[in-house]
Amino acid sequence: MEKRGELLSELQERLFADGRSGGKKAILLVIQGMDTSGKGGIVRHVMGMVDPQGVALRSFGVPTAEERKHHYLWRVRRALPPAGKIGVFDRSHYEDVLVVRVDKLVPKTHWEKRYDELVNFEKKAAADGIRIIKVMLHISKQEQGVRLMERLDRADKHWKFNPGDVDVRAKWDDYQAAYQDAITKTTTDEAPWYVVPANNKWYSRLVITELLIKELLEMDLKWPRPRWHADVQKRRLSKTMAPETVEIAEKNEKKAVAKTEEEAVELAEMVEDFVDDYDGEAKESKPKKSKKDAKDAKAKKDKKKPKAKKDSKDKKSKDDKKKSKKSKK
Repeated sequence: MEKRGELLSELQERLFADGRSGGKKAILLVIQGMDTSGKGGIVRHVMGMVDPQGVALRSFGVPTAEERKHHYLWRVRRALPPAGKIGVFDRSHYEDVLVVRVDKLVPKTHWEKRYDELVNFEKKAAADGIRIIKVMLHISKQEQGVRLMERLDRADKHWKFNPGDVDVRAKWDDYQAAYQDAITKTTTDEAPWYVVPANNKWYSRLVITELLIKELLEMDLKWPRPRWHADVQKRRLSKTMAPETVEIAEKNEKKAVAKTEEEAVELAEMVEDFVDDYDGEAKESKPKKSKKDAKDAKAKKDKKKPKAKKDSKDKKSKDDKKKSKKSKK
């Protein structure tokens, strides 16, 4: 996880630098899940590995009086990450087809049409340069019960507990059905859903780290080129420094160049390791043919082979027999 964190941090810094230099790219990580599924832990442990300047975090609770005056997507649109940042939604616009549906806050005809609205909203965001990763942290009902009980047992966790959590838990099956429909109806190429097992917190954190790294690598981000020449600026800066300070700076420069080269090699190795691991997992996920399947496939292939020569000989043999009969007559 430490190595993955270093790679994530490096790539996120490139995204941040790209945004500061006029780039339009950004990432939006949408985190959904039942209470205690680990949404806050993702924010602390995964996003805690990168520069906080490059993170835009937003939590969505009950709409405020101001927000209720507008379309339900109004507050979401205002919270989309600016260029160069990784936006994180701790709960999101999907609450408008989850809690709204389960608690019957609006008629069915209202929330049913929202699936298409959400898809179109995300397509527009993707067209504007935002890459969207949607994650549903999936825990078992049993595990949720254990985690809620822990919050009641520990004084330092009481602040996390809300009596309403038990009421929501009683509607578990309704929420699972709502999640199933939301995921099925709104997963697209532009904004895919990932259902991540979350009974083990370390696992869900690692998976989301991998998803972010994969997305950042696909962006193929480079360090932006400055509009000025480093040598020219060095000469200008040197004129403002004492000679002995310039000497110190020159020694530090050599160390900095060596360190940069070393870090570049390390980064290349980390990227290579990540790609190798990703490719390896993809190959392992492909179903392997058993010996019996291979044998059956070969037999099937052999059956399809043309028998032109044999047929030709049989035909010739039949013709010879006919000629023989005619000659006897």
